[in-house]
Amino acid sequence: MALQTKQIFVNIPVKNLEASMEFFQNVGFSFEQRFTDENAACMVLGNGMYVMLLHEAFFQTFTNKSVVDTNTGAEAILAISADSKEQVNEIVQKALDAGGLPSNEPMDGGFMYGWSFQDIDGHLWEVMYTDEDAV
Repeated sequence: MALQTKQIFVNIPVKNLEASMEFFQNVGFSFEQRFTDENAACMVLGNGMYVMLLHEAFFQTFTNKSVVDTNTGAEAILAISADSKEQVNEIVQKALDAGGLPSNEPMDGGFMYGWSFQDIDGHLWEVMYTDEDAV
């Protein structure tokens, strides 16, 4: 039997926790207050899916590796789903309006559509819609 997990917590370092929380609230995400304090904020992506925004100094306590300089490197691309092409555009536009930067131009592959942005800490986010009926 293949391993299946009920939850995922992706941890990313942020320079200013309050500013990052405000950014993601402007995009439309909420936070689980039970797991949020001065060092970390638990952003809810969906049922069982979370991104932990960790102040860089706190993040560093979990690893002996250096934190990636997102101005010159990428550690991951965080891909999230949307319910439609319009919602992809809406999410990315909210991110750009909230101070995020463009990452790539929109990609339209017919049954798949995506657009990406960089958050205020330079982390890469891909927002994707897939028309599963057309696959």
